[in-house]
Amino acid sequence: MRALRPLDLTLCGSTSRTMTVRKGKRMAISIQEHMAINVCPGPIQPIRQISAYFPRHSPTSSFSDSLSPNLTSCSSDAVGAKADGVLLSPHSAGATGGGGTLSAMCSMDTSIEIDSCDSDDNTSLGTLEFQLLYETATSALHCTVIRAKGLKPMDFNGLADPYVKLHLLPGACKANKLKTKIVKNTLNPVWNETLTYCGITVEDMYRKTLRVSVCDEDKLTHNEFIGESRVALRKVKPDQPKHYNICLEHPPPLSSPTAMSSAMRGISCYLREWDSEQQRNLEERGRLLLCLQFLPESQYSERVGQTEAKEQAKGGLCVGVRRCAHLAAMDVNGFSDPYVKIYLKPDLKKKSKHKTAVIKKTLNPEFNEEFFYEITFNELSAKTLEVSVWDYDLGRSNDFIGGVSLGCNSHGDALQHWIDCLKNKGQKVERWHTLTNDLPGSTI
Repeated sequence: MRALRPLDLTLCGSTSRTMTVRKGKRMAISIQEHMAINVCPGPIQPIRQISAYFPRHSPTSSFSDSLSPNLTSCSSDAVGAKADGVLLSPHSAGATGGGGTLSAMCSMDTSIEIDSCDSDDNTSLGTLEFQLLYETATSALHCTVIRAKGLKPMDFNGLADPYVKLHLLPGACKANKLKTKIVKNTLNPVWNETLTYCGITVEDMYRKTLRVSVCDEDKLTHNEFIGESRVALRKVKPDQPKHYNICLEHPPPLSSPTAMSSAMRGISCYLREWDSEQQRNLEERGRLLLCLQFLPESQYSERVGQTEAKEQAKGGLCVGVRRCAHLAAMDVNGFSDPYVKIYLKPDLKKKSKHKTAVIKKTLNPEFNEEFFYEITFNELSAKTLEVSVWDYDLGRSNDFIGGVSLGCNSHGDALQHWIDCLKNKGQKVERWHTLTNDLPGSTI
C-alpha cells in the first residue's frame, strides 16, 4: 500500500490543518492556529480563534495553569471559557496568525460603560432643565421650569406642543398638580416659568416626591405623555436653589397582580386602601395659613380709638385668615368655591362668629381678611378658636372641606401656635395648619 499524498485543508483562505498518513504508523494530526477572517461584505474584522470552537479539556490542570500568558491577559469571556469548561491555550508558535493577534481580539470583546444620559434609549425622549427652591420663611416650594431639548416628536408635522406638569406625591388632590403654559410647534421649548406650592412644611420636604412630566397638547384627542422625572424633595436643601438637567424617562411599570399570590394581593390591597384613607384624611383636605395676634390694652386703644377703648377697657384677639392651599375639589368642575368660618367657643353670641368672602373656582384661595375679638388675656386662655373651610353651593347646603381647632386642649402645630400667640403679646404669629375632616359643631 503506497503512502497517501498529503491532503491540505483550507479554511477561510488559509491553510489551517495538515493531515499525513504513513504506512505502518498512526495518523498524526497537527493543528496550526490561524485567525479566521470574516469574508462577509464590509470591513475585515478578526473573529475568535479556531481553537475556541474545538475545546480540549484537561482534568488535571487548573484554570490558571492551563492558560498561557497571552491568554490570561484578557477575560475568559473573550475565548468562550467558563469555569466548568476550561480551554487549553494554543501552542506558542500558533498564538499569532495571518488574521490578527490574540490581544487584539481581547480588546474587541471588552464592554464599554456608557452613561445612561448619553444612551439613545434615554435621550430619545429628550432632556429637561429646571430649578427647585424651598423657602422656609414662607413655607413655599418654587419650581422654575427653564427649557427642554430634543423632545420626542408627537404630531404629524414632526413637532410637538409641549407643556410641563408638576405633581406632589403622595397626594391625588388636583391642588397638588400645577402646569406651565403650552409652547406650540417645537421640540426645544423654552418656558422660564416659576410654579409655586404654598404651605409646604419641612416634614413635607422630607417625605414627598415631585413628579415632573412633559406632555404634548392635542386638542382633537387626549393629551399625550412624553416623559417624566421624579425628584425626592429631601435632596433639596432649605433656602438653597438646586439646578437639574435630566433625561426624561418612561413612567415606572406597575406591578402585575398575577405575579403575586392571593394572600399577598389581599395584604397589598388592604395596605393600599389604608394608605389612601390616611392620605385622604391628611392630604386632600388642604392647608390653611392663619395669623394670630393678641393686642394688649395699649395697642388695642390705638387700633379701635380712645373713646371705645375706655368703655371696654379690654384687649383683643386679632385673627388673620391669609390663604388656603391644596384644598379638596368639591365641585364637578374639579374646583371649589371656598370660604372660611371662625368661631371663638364657648361664647354663643353672634359676634363670636365670622366668615370670609367666597372665592370662586379655586383650590388655592387668598383671603387676607382680619377679624377682632374683644377679650381679656385671662378670658382668652379658656377659649377655643375653631376654624373651618367650606365650599359654597348655590341652592343647596354647603360642603365641608376641612377644619382645625386652636386652644389649650389642642395638639401639635395647633397647640404650639396658640401658645406662641399667648406668649408673644402684641406680635403677629403666622403658621400653616393641616385641615382635618373633623366637622366642628358650630354653624352659621
